[in-house]
Amino acid sequence: MRKITRILLSRFVTKRKKDAHKRDFGKILVIGGSKGMTGAAVLAARAALKAGAGLVTVACPSSERKVVAVSLPEAMTFDGGGRAGFFSKSCAGRVLSFAEEGGFDLSLIGPGLSLENEVPDFVVRILKEIRLPLVIDADALNAAALKGIEKIFPLKVPAILTPHPGELKRLVKERAASRLKSAKALKEKTRAVVVAKGLKTLVLCGDEVFENTSGGPSLAKGGSGDVLAGLISGLWGQFKDRGFDAKTAFMSALTGVYLHGLCGDLAAKKLTERCV
Repeated sequence: MRKITRILLSRFVTKRKKDAHKRDFGKILVIGGSKGMTGAAVLAARAALKAGAGLVTVACPSSERKVVAVSLPEAMTFDGGGRAGFFSKSCAGRVLSFAEEGGFDLSLIGPGLSLENEVPDFVVRILKEIRLPLVIDADALNAAALKGIEKIFPLKVPAILTPHPGELKRLVKERAASRLKSAKALKEKTRAVVVAKGLKTLVLCGDEVFENTSGGPSLAKGGSGDVLAGLISGLWGQFKDRGFDAKTAFMSALTGVYLHGLCGDLAAKKLTERCV
């Protein structure tokens, strides 16, 4: 197991060209939000922009579109339809068409989706049919666990999975002696890059395993995971010139995990661990 350090990541972050254009840094589609939890999608989209993504659009249920627009004017929004504040199964076709026609580079799905009503069926169809590289987080992971990951994975596109300990347990559905063994089992079943969150977050890709060296209890707060997913998505979007594959997914996950932890460490010095 190797350590994620500043020195390791320094070669992944390069200077921007003077004549750079916003489309050089990724056009990202965030699929998330639901009644009472749309803040998660806002946090993720804001983090993607903060990470340097050029363009971010949030696809959310109809009722939540104004919430996103008011909270984050820098992002665009898409009316994904739905009933009573949640995506329905029939919304998947609408979102898939938008993803196909919108010229997006990659998508983040999960923050604030919930598991109400037909949301799990909506998620499964998106995962199986979308043609964009994916960062899969939060309730998209829970929906996959509920429906059975063996029916969904491996995907046809590169993917990064970001489970916290509870989501990891639900996805693997078997007792493992350690978080590392569970993460390895998930990686084998999905053939995706796995970010097993928690103290000393683990990042797995192929035969490589890295352990994070930043972060701590200052990040133990609702919304922290949504921010991490957004950071990883925003960083991945900036690898457009290298292509969106397992290698750039891995590089983005490593960088996002370390910077997320470092932000927590720096904020704790200013605000205390309790008040970050």
